[in-house]
Amino acid sequence: MQDSLPPPLRIAVVVASLRILGGQSVQAQRMLDGWRGDPRVEARIVPIDPVPPAPLHRLLRIKYLRTIVTQLWYWPLLFRELRRVDVVHAFSASYSSFLLAPLPAVIVAKLLGKPVILNYHSGEAPDHLRRSAIARFVMRHVVDANVVPSMFLRDVLATFDIDAEVVPNTIDLRQFAYRSRNPLRPRLLCTRNFEPLYNVSCVLRAFARIQARHPDATLTLVGSGSQEAALHAKAAALQLDNVMFTGRVAPSDIQRYYSGADIYTQAPSIDNMPLSVLEAFASGMPVVSTDVGGVTSLLRHGTDGLLVADNDDAAMAAQVSRLLADPSFARSLAGSAHHTLAAYEWPVVREAWLHAYRHAAGHRRKRLAAQPVTTAPSNPT
Repeated sequence: MQDSLPPPLRIAVVVASLRILGGQSVQAQRMLDGWRGDPRVEARIVPIDPVPPAPLHRLLRIKYLRTIVTQLWYWPLLFRELRRVDVVHAFSASYSSFLLAPLPAVIVAKLLGKPVILNYHSGEAPDHLRRSAIARFVMRHVVDANVVPSMFLRDVLATFDIDAEVVPNTIDLRQFAYRSRNPLRPRLLCTRNFEPLYNVSCVLRAFARIQARHPDATLTLVGSGSQEAALHAKAAALQLDNVMFTGRVAPSDIQRYYSGADIYTQAPSIDNMPLSVLEAFASGMPVVSTDVGGVTSLLRHGTDGLLVADNDDAAMAAQVSRLLADPSFARSLAGSAHHTLAAYEWPVVREAWLHAYRHAAGHRRKRLAAQPVTTAPSNPT
């Protein structure tokens, strides 16, 4: 008679809900989908942005007050949910987000005696860790493991004497249909949010140069953010035609935009391991990106895509034109990029996370075992 499997590890994934569309929330949902029905892990999401009941939910519309209200609901939620799990998996960004989202989860987990993995995703890590003594202390001395999605971030953390394991982002290839671009048309796509660090303005400037040579060129911008009005104004000032702003798009619908375009472009000034590039690879699109952060850990220049210097719209336009002039080269880049995706499929990433969870749980047990045992003094007779 075979031994039964041990009970699954219960994991709390502390992350933004899909109400806040971004790489971390999308990645967490993909992980949850992967763990569903798995006998080894039972995962649940604990949102960093819980919604209070009516009528208090209306307060979330008010800047600053939104933060106070969210924290008043977030901390009790952490105490209720984290006491029920074996390991806490906290996604983390940088700056104030670090203080408001993962740090409370770390504090509550430690108060409850739970091991914590800090899953750090910020491309702004060099500046954040230089500025934040709190973040450095937490990552060195408090959490049981740091996990990052790229070699780039592992190397950054190492410069601050912070150890980290690499577990890459995952992608569900079933969601994206690979299509060889033949013919290759000047149909450009960018799916980065409209925030300063993603520098979508550079994509617009590059597109102006491309459209001067290819009047029928189109550009689809998928996303939203603080720079939306400025980007609309920029497109108007450049007198661009055929630019479509789609607004926010749910992760379940994003594949149709990849399917409808032929070349993926992005121009972030700071980046880590963008899911958008993996999605473009999965869809068969050649990629032109700025050479920043962890992008080079995904994309080898001239093999899996093309890289240009930060904020260089002229170079970006030139590389897109190079692809349009040599479609067979573009298709070879896309094919090579698609072959790299095996490393990001769920069965591979699952094993890495399972190892990380078991390691964190074991690390916690070793810490407890190493603590001196104190005994009460005997009563004198």
